[in-house]
Amino acid sequence: MSEVPKIQVTVAAPPSVVWNALRDRDRIRQWHGWEFEGGADGGLDQEIDLIYFTDVETDDQGILLNGGDRIDLEPVEGGTRVTLTRAAPADDPDWDRYYDDITEGWITFIEQLRFAVEVHPHDERRTILLRGAVGVSPLTALSAQNLRPGDEFALPLPGEQATGRVRFRSDHQLGLAVDGWNHGLLVLSHVPETRHGMALLSLYDLEEDLRSALSARWDEWWRGTVQPSTS
Repeated sequence: MSEVPKIQVTVAAPPSVVWNALRDRDRIRQWHGWEFEGGADGGLDQEIDLIYFTDVETDDQGILLNGGDRIDLEPVEGGTRVTLTRAAPADDPDWDRYYDDITEGWITFIEQLRFAVEVHPHDERRTILLRGAVGVSPLTALSAQNLRPGDEFALPLPGEQATGRVRFRSDHQLGLAVDGWNHGLLVLSHVPETRHGMALLSLYDLEEDLRSALSARWDEWWRGTVQPSTS
């Protein structure tokens, strides 16, 4: 069996601060995943309870999460190294189909953790999520496919000219810190093998009318530019 995936970032904060962001429900809500409610799986609060507080084990190094994924913290120069080690694939073909998708999700979540701790340690978050099968990569649609970590950017986002800096880049994801959203985070992703794409906006202490306007603009852009034509 090949080595299980590991996702690693260095957060510019001491381990005690990162630990609190991983063990306080209110703080987890400001970085984990995205807002959703209802349905068979409950909502974001239920997901947080399941992953971080149900059948978990903690020790001096980190947390063994529900499902076998593990988060370890290590003090390093400049802050705390956070390592998410995936559980080995289960002997279940139906579940293993989602293994790579879950790994992609953890890349997003760990980067959102880093962003929240470093940039918005005390702020309330709202999210806008667009995802599904796409005809055009969201990165290509926004002319962002060649950006690299640390790059400054000026991009024509839906309805606005936006500036900021690239936070992270992985094989399938790009994270952009956007100045004009009170320093919000935009995560774009595209997995060519599955044609799955995503645009996830994390917005902190942003006025509700601005958040609603952003949601409307991004939904129109997603349906008109990114999703496959249904005609």
